[in-house]
Amino acid sequence: MQDKLSFYIHRDSPLHRLNPLTKLTLTFSLILMGFLAPGYWTATLIFLVVLLPFSVWGKISPEFTRTTFRLILPLTLFLFGMQSLFYPAGKTVLFSFWIFSVKLEGVQFAYLTASRIMNMVGSFLLLLLSTHPSTLMTALTQRGLPPSLTYIIVSTLQILPQMRNKANTIIDAQRSRGLETQGSLRRRFGALLPLVGPLVFGSLVDVEERAIALEARAFKAKRAKTSLLLIPDSPAQSGFRLGLIALTVLAIGSRLWL
Repeated sequence: MQDKLSFYIHRDSPLHRLNPLTKLTLTFSLILMGFLAPGYWTATLIFLVVLLPFSVWGKISPEFTRTTFRLILPLTLFLFGMQSLFYPAGKTVLFSFWIFSVKLEGVQFAYLTASRIMNMVGSFLLLLLSTHPSTLMTALTQRGLPPSLTYIIVSTLQILPQMRNKANTIIDAQRSRGLETQGSLRRRFGALLPLVGPLVFGSLVDVEERAIALEARAFKAKRAKTSLLLIPDSPAQSGFRLGLIALTVLAIGSRLWL
């Protein structure tokens, strides 16, 4: 079951039962190692050896792979098209057509960039698909993070799902009024214009309503807040987080050393 206001998919899996801080540390460690660790194939290996097995472990592998490739495929095609043709340091010509030449260095750079971006997107998706925003917010607050900063982080993670849900609601409402939203590309583009106004103004209204709700719940109160939800943690997970941090520092240090 998927939450309409977030990317979270409810599953009874060991990944879902992990402490949100453990998954958050794993996410940022994999991203930093993918970008900063030495090795041309590092980001690809992280995706294949870590992210895909973790998604299977969390019983979210179909949603994980489908969403990752839907997000990364357009950017990948653009990267390979632009870098293979216009990479400034390209010298080795693979083949030519008309006035363009596809260069090996551009293809290699495009693959390296695309693999790192895929690793970053996959790391965040693994966190978002297996962690409910309220659970993450509670875990961060219990660790002493200011509630205002925690709310900014969690609300940022919910922007895209909320906009998607509101856009679908507006589209259904416009269809019930006879607006044609399917068919040729020109017709679809024309149908977007009546959706922009309600989507923007509706989002502004949501922001105001959320601010009123937070004030009603004493969000800015100085006293310590309690929570009915206690996030479980264990010494093993604490050790795992420390190991991830040490591994990340070691990877960055080896990159600087080399």
